[in-house]
Amino acid sequence: MAIIKKTYKDQVVDHVYQLLLTNELNPGDQLKETLLAEQMGISRAPIREAMKELIMNGLVDYRPQVGNFIPVFSPQQIIDSYTTRGVLEGYAVMSACALFSTEEIDKLENLTVQMESYAVKKNHKMVIDTGGEFHDLLISKCDNVQLLEYTDRLSLKLHILFFKYWGKLYSSTEIGGRHRKIVESVKAQDLNLIEKVVRQHYVETGSKIAEIEG
Repeated sequence: MAIIKKTYKDQVVDHVYQLLLTNELNPGDQLKETLLAEQMGISRAPIREAMKELIMNGLVDYRPQVGNFIPVFSPQQIIDSYTTRGVLEGYAVMSACALFSTEEIDKLENLTVQMESYAVKKNHKMVIDTGGEFHDLLISKCDNVQLLEYTDRLSLKLHILFFKYWGKLYSSTEIGGRHRKIVESVKAQDLNLIEKVVRQHYVETGSKIAEIEG
């Protein structure tokens, strides 16, 4: 197994992500570079690098002459983010669905079972982590680098929104069932169905979250 060494910049991104998941940072809060540097015991250089990535990924808003802030997403911004991810992922899966092995299909099915099990136990973090693994595997066959880059940019934002609200959105059975629909469409090798199911998977969630936020 390859050992992945994280840079200080990557560690800062992970740290901010965890603060958002645990509600230690909330929409509208200011993100101070000096405080982060003190908390992590590092210089401000990797903090500034991380801020650039977080801004690019939509997790931080930079206000000139003021500083960095956790954004407050409008209902339309939430819908747009989920819709865009659905369009990108739908195309990624559709274009490469023939490349999935039997073992990979089995893994996708096992991940849906795991998600449902974690949802029953109210283990929010593992629902998100397992869901991330599921969707990462789904798009892993696509060789469109730019598409994957844009998809990745949306991932953390959507994870945070889903983590905050999933208990109000779907039952544990629905969590598993929604992902099984995707697996079944891949197994059927029905390109139009794959694109439709994946896109709707995201549009439905984005619309539900936007309704709560609105």
